[in-house]
Amino acid sequence: MPRFLLLSAILLSPLGGIASASDVLVEAESFDDHGGWKLDTQFIDEMGSPYLLAHGLGEPVKDATKEVTFPETGTYRVFVRTKDWVARWKAPGTPGRFQLLVDGKPLEETFGTKGAEWSWHDGGTVKITKPNVTLSLHDLTGFDGRCDAILFTKKGQAPPNELAKLTPWRKKLLGLPAETEEEGPYDLVVVGGGYSGMGAALSAARMGCKVALIQNRPVLGGNGSSEVRVWAMGLIRRGKFSRVGEIIEEFADKATLSPGTKEEFGDEKKEALVRAEKNIDLFLNHHADRVEMEGNHILSVGAFDTRTGARRDFKGNLFVDCTGHGTIGALANADWDMTDKGRMGMSNMWRWENTDEPRTFPETPWALDLEMKDFPYPKRFHGQWFWESGFDKDPLADAEGIRDWNLRAVYGAFNAMKNGDGAADHPNARLIWLAFIGGPRESRRLMGDVILTQEDIVAKKDFPDGCVPSTWSIDLHYPKEQYAEKFKDNPFISYAVHDRRVDRQFGYPVPYRCFYSRNIDNLFMAGRCISVTHQALGTVRVMKTCGMMGEVVGKAAALCTEFNCKPRDVYTNYLGDLFDLLELPGKARRITIGGPTTIPDDVLPNAGSRGPYTGLDPGKLDGIVIDDQQAKKVGQWTSGTGLKGYVGYNYLYSSGGSDASIQFDFVPKQSGLHEVRLAYLPHENRSSNAHVEVHAADGIKTVSVDMKKDPPLANGFISLGEHLFKKGQPVKVILSAKPSKGTVHADAVQILPLQ
Repeated sequence: MPRFLLLSAILLSPLGGIASASDVLVEAESFDDHGGWKLDTQFIDEMGSPYLLAHGLGEPVKDATKEVTFPETGTYRVFVRTKDWVARWKAPGTPGRFQLLVDGKPLEETFGTKGAEWSWHDGGTVKITKPNVTLSLHDLTGFDGRCDAILFTKKGQAPPNELAKLTPWRKKLLGLPAETEEEGPYDLVVVGGGYSGMGAALSAARMGCKVALIQNRPVLGGNGSSEVRVWAMGLIRRGKFSRVGEIIEEFADKATLSPGTKEEFGDEKKEALVRAEKNIDLFLNHHADRVEMEGNHILSVGAFDTRTGARRDFKGNLFVDCTGHGTIGALANADWDMTDKGRMGMSNMWRWENTDEPRTFPETPWALDLEMKDFPYPKRFHGQWFWESGFDKDPLADAEGIRDWNLRAVYGAFNAMKNGDGAADHPNARLIWLAFIGGPRESRRLMGDVILTQEDIVAKKDFPDGCVPSTWSIDLHYPKEQYAEKFKDNPFISYAVHDRRVDRQFGYPVPYRCFYSRNIDNLFMAGRCISVTHQALGTVRVMKTCGMMGEVVGKAAALCTEFNCKPRDVYTNYLGDLFDLLELPGKARRITIGGPTTIPDDVLPNAGSRGPYTGLDPGKLDGIVIDDQQAKKVGQWTSGTGLKGYVGYNYLYSSGGSDASIQFDFVPKQSGLHEVRLAYLPHENRSSNAHVEVHAADGIKTVSVDMKKDPPLANGFISLGEHLFKKGQPVKVILSAKPSKGTVHADAVQILPLQ
């Protein structure tokens, strides 16, 4: 429905005044054609509404237009809700200038030139001589002018601006229905369509849950969409449950740079994957802003269409907060925390290119006054993750200010390249992309039954419900002093401090109890708002890791639905059932909750505990293969991958004469003769008499292996002879360095039954 109303009766306004029957309110997002203006929904909770943004990178954008019908002709006073977006910093100039055209004729007033805060800019009067007119927003600069709404009134009184009064005033004047459309009930309502939300929705739907997925942007992926372009980091398909991450593998980008190109982030692929699931109802462009509670239990989440204002209530049994900001949890009065000082900030990345011809760029006196030495020169044509600010600014109430500061920083840098001391080197440079959607890293964290700490991770504390492998180092961002001299109050370049005591291959298993609220009984969370400390957030916050959290939550939601229980009960009563579901391939399906599982033919091969194999897959070799990762090691062994043809992830080597040894253990399930083989890769520095012992039912047999020579059998194996096994009696193969000369090589043991 259009977000404007021709009122046919006198209405009392929230201010106690009277709105005329001829008043016409037009919300900018309701324009029929947005032209080159962008719909910005990031700051609805902060300033009260979506708005249109003229984000043209210094080139005026195409007009946004709308046909409007007036109830009567005559003279109207015009008010436009907008702001001068650099005024808060008392910066010279007004970069956000635009005009309002009525049937092609601009009003005398230029907008975007007054007020550091959002307010109603008086545009003077206009004479309407016919019922139907065309309104146009005409951008004058391409530098992020913004328009929220336009009011035509014969009364001449300015509308309310205080949010508590503005919101009901809008609703009444727009004629939005008092009743909301009810959706559901759903087994799981997912709020937030980034990697964690997509993981949760797809995982739950494939286990038979009826799912609503609510996203307040027109695309899915969050920070991993074409709007923000943070490439997907964190390793998947490894650890205790190496099937977890297979769903994320289906849609994760393969970008070669961050930020990459729009095409690399595959917005269409993500949406198509979600829409292909019959159990998911997808609601793009819907902003969730309220919850209905009964005690500590969520009954529904309310959201409105950011294009029309139409409201929906999503009824559900279970809810998952994947907003990144813990928004649903906060609305439900869930326990939450946010670091006071030293938070990580928000990035707005950018790209430029060299064209075939010289290009100009407007002077930007209102941007940060930068020289080339004030910022890291983006030699690879892109401004990366470290273009970050807002460390100690309010990430919720001042998010627009943080984003706008980032814009000023980028425009100031490019101005230095084009018009400042870098001009001689950049005559053909052109700014081709700057994210107007910010990539935030940290705000609220919702508290669960476990609050994961840095100490837990470094000490490898073994929680019984550990399930999501976090492989990213504990990566925290701070302002970079080298570039902070001019702008100490809000530096815009960061650096990362890495605590690398995280197993980057196997990963640290994050416990399931971090993924549900400790005081709201039907609320899950996944993504960067889970139950961790500020320091622990440094490792779990990357997108593929967040996506795997969603996969776990989706399967837990299926168990809650099957057993009519709460998220906490999955840990206390059904943890084994959850682990069984985590062993299933990502494409496994159940038509109904708790029903039989169907596994299609195109599932990914099961990865090992350290992820997809970089060498030969042990599961595809004959017999039983025991890799060096599974062996017991004594002394100093070095991992290598330089010699190709190894089994699994790598091989090991150690100096001959040392105390190093490695033991491959095997418990036979049947008695009889078996051939035992050893895998190694030859090299001139290898031992010519590597000492190997086979301990079996028929005693201990010693074999000397010349590792300078090529192994005689397929896949790099050599036979250690035939040995008698007894069912249940352990077998050991021990390779020792001490009796050997030269470097000994350990890769894998293969066991083949002979009868």
